[in-house]
Amino acid sequence: MNVLLVEDEVKIADFVQAGLKEHGFVVDYCDNGNEGCDRAIDHEYDVLVLDIMIPGKDGLSILKSLRRAGRNVPIILLTARNELDDRLEGLNLGADDYIAKPFFVEELVARIHAVVRRSIGERQNLLTVGTLKLDRINREITCDQQIVELTSREFNLLEYLMRSPGRVFTRTQILEHVWGYNFNPSTNVVDVCIQRIRKKIDPTGNPSWIESVRGVGYRFRQPDPQS
Repeated sequence: MNVLLVEDEVKIADFVQAGLKEHGFVVDYCDNGNEGCDRAIDHEYDVLVLDIMIPGKDGLSILKSLRRAGRNVPIILLTARNELDDRLEGLNLGADDYIAKPFFVEELVARIHAVVRRSIGERQNLLTVGTLKLDRINREITCDQQIVELTSREFNLLEYLMRSPGRVFTRTQILEHVWGYNFNPSTNVVDVCIQRIRKKIDPTGNPSWIESVRGVGYRFRQPDPQS
C-alpha cells in the first residue's frame, strides 16, 4: 500500500515511517501542508496520514481541498489529545478516521487497513486474474492454488499492476508508486524486481503474466477469455 505522510515533527515522522515500512507500506513523506496537498492531488495514494497542525496548509485545509476536488482517498488525521473540535471538524469534512498523539504504530497500521477496507469494499481486497490471486489484507499470493513467497516490494509492485490488467505503466509511474516519490529515475530496480516476480509467478516462463511494452514500461496481461 502506498501512503502519504504529512507531519512536521521529525521524531514522529521518523518512527511512523520506519514502522509503516516494517509492515510493508511504501511511504512518501513531506513536512509541510503546501507540498503535501500538491502531492496528494498529483499522485495516487492508498491512504493519507495528515497531521492537523503543520506549516503551510494545515491538515484540515488539505482535507477540505481534496474533498472539494472529488478525491475520495482515505484520510487519517493525526491530532493532539486536546484538539476535540478539530477532530469533529475533520470528521465532518470527510476524514475517515483520526488518531490522537502519542500512539503506537501498530494502532495506526490497524486503522489504515480498516479505512482502506471500508473504502474499496471487502470483495475488492482479493484481486484475481486468471489463476493468480492476491489478498491485499493478508498480503498473500497464490498461483494455481500454491502460495507464492514475495518480498514486500515485490508484493506492492505486483498489486499495482494487477489492479489494472491491460493498462501500461511507465517505469517512472512504477518507481513513484512502489519505491517512493524521490527515488532515482535512472535506476534499473524496476526491471530487476519484475524479473524476480516473473520467476516466482511464471515458473514455466511462457507466457509471462507481466508483459514488457518496448520503450514504455510494463503491463499485467489480461487472461484469454477462452482459456
